[in-house]
Amino acid sequence: MKKIITIAALGASALALAACAESKQEEQLEAQAEDVREAGEQTADQMEDTADTLDQTVDGVDSNAEQNLENKADAVRDSTEAKADALEEKADNLPQ
Repeated sequence: MKKIITIAALGASALALAACAESKQEEQLEAQAEDVREAGEQTADQMEDTADTLDQTVDGVDSNAEQNLENKADAVRDSTEAKADALEEKADNLPQ
């Protein structure tokens, strides 16, 4: 009896794993989403590094130019995050 239960449990586990398997297209979309996310982060980091060079005064207050570029860097992060999320959503909604 224990062997039958074990075999049935293994069969159910195999079916569950098969249902969770991602298609090649889904994997590609998720990889693309990760690439978009990383590229956006890299671009935003570079923009912030540039922004830091715009204000040479050490007074704890950002210059307008520095603040504007940092705001643009935040916008890049938000935009690329939204694009990556949309790609992941598309991947999740592919027909099985």
